[in-house]
Amino acid sequence: MVALLAPLVLLLALGRPAISGAQATEGAAAAPHRRFEYKYSFKGPHLVQADGTVPFWVHTGNAIPSADQIRITTSLKSQKGSVWTKTKSIFQYWDVEVTFRVTGRGRIGADGLAIWFTEEQGLEGPVFGAADKWNGVGIFFDSFDNDAKKNNPGVVVVGNNGKLLYDHQNDGSTQALASCQRDFRNKPYPVRVKITYYQKTLTVLINNGFTPDKEDYEFCAKVEDMVLPSQGYFGVSAATGGLADDHDVLSFLTFQLTEPGKEAPTPDAEIPQKDKEKYQEEFEHFQQELDKKKEEFQREHPDVQGQPGNYYGGAWIENKMNDWKCAADDVFETVSDRELRQIFEGQNRIHLEIKQLNRQLDMILDEQRKYVSAVTEEIAKRGAGFPGQQGQVFQQEIETVVKTQEEVIRQVKEIRNSVTDALRSISGAQHAGSAGVYETTQHFNDIKEHLHVVKRDIEHLVQRNTPSSEKQKCPELPPFPSCLSTMHFFIFVAVQTVLFIGYVMYRSQQEAAAKKFF
Repeated sequence: MVALLAPLVLLLALGRPAISGAQATEGAAAAPHRRFEYKYSFKGPHLVQADGTVPFWVHTGNAIPSADQIRITTSLKSQKGSVWTKTKSIFQYWDVEVTFRVTGRGRIGADGLAIWFTEEQGLEGPVFGAADKWNGVGIFFDSFDNDAKKNNPGVVVVGNNGKLLYDHQNDGSTQALASCQRDFRNKPYPVRVKITYYQKTLTVLINNGFTPDKEDYEFCAKVEDMVLPSQGYFGVSAATGGLADDHDVLSFLTFQLTEPGKEAPTPDAEIPQKDKEKYQEEFEHFQQELDKKKEEFQREHPDVQGQPGNYYGGAWIENKMNDWKCAADDVFETVSDRELRQIFEGQNRIHLEIKQLNRQLDMILDEQRKYVSAVTEEIAKRGAGFPGQQGQVFQQEIETVVKTQEEVIRQVKEIRNSVTDALRSISGAQHAGSAGVYETTQHFNDIKEHLHVVKRDIEHLVQRNTPSSEKQKCPELPPFPSCLSTMHFFIFVAVQTVLFIGYVMYRSQQEAAAKKFF
């Protein structure tokens, strides 16, 4: 069974270069340095202090902090709430991971939840419980379909320069920089969102809430050339309307991203001098209290002074011996355990590779849709600007390009379906680990066949559907000037023939005249 993993790993190694061109381009740049920022984060348990506040955060409206989560709004009508950082961030690029849960009794919920990065705190307002005319970006998880286009629940990325009013009637579709349709209500596991802003590019990844895997993200949206304030506040807000849901935020983790080659600022450099002095006084106070407690304990227990083992007696030594024995037993494993472990490790690697492939296919599909949309708009703008036959030829060329792109999208969807089938086969193989050697072998053969199909389809896609704009063509040479036409050539040959015959006849006459003198 272990030997079956070798062809699968080899197949993945051979198949990756053909399908991960975009991934290779992205991986060419070194990954940024990532550092956790506790002053812009919160996570349970013990989330709130004794006075009901969250450290480094402020909550407003109907938000209710608890030990494990912050309930932004309860499932009551016309509720609004938000939670914001107390201080502005001092780093330019960042990465946030938000875990939340939206639950309700009805099939349809309202209004939704929003994640913010703005220049000023939007403590309360009409945009999902936060203020309008913000300067920054908002990622909206809209539950209610206001424009009746049946595109909710969905995720919408909206930027603002502090002057625009949010378009509630159209669910922000007229102002959206990017969007994706995802259902985030009433999921078995909390929904996780990863938002990255690095080098003027905003990327949104989402976990659909069907798995407890924290790294199982799917591509949702991407906005390039986006300029955000260099300093701002992070926040989460939510609101309800005629319909109501519970909007709970379980964690908000913020990371600072530093470009490679640049030295990340030390934590001490970010703490004001007054705060440093305050923390130093508190530390000295606690140190004195600890020394007093130690002296009191030594006076009350002089017999155990300098003998840590006597604090626990013989029971402590016996427990330690049992722990060492169990640890020694854990070092060794049987042959069957080792084979089973290797099988599941291989399946896990294959599962992660196919997940990455599925994510890349989603990004390719999104780019192709944008390209088709841009070409369609270009047709509408320039269709009337080419009169006569020239306009018809240009229209036919544009239609050919659009059809080609639609064919690319169709083939990418087929490849995605093949990947989904492969994932289903892997899941079945993992759950049937105890069904026997034959079933496990059959599952591996199915996975191998699916991967062959994916590889062949993608190679076919790369060979036949490469956009014409990416092909490098040699410059066309200008036509050489023609010095002699066909008619001139025949006339020239005829003249030469006549002259040659005349010359021959002349020579013959000269020779005949010369013979008369002899």
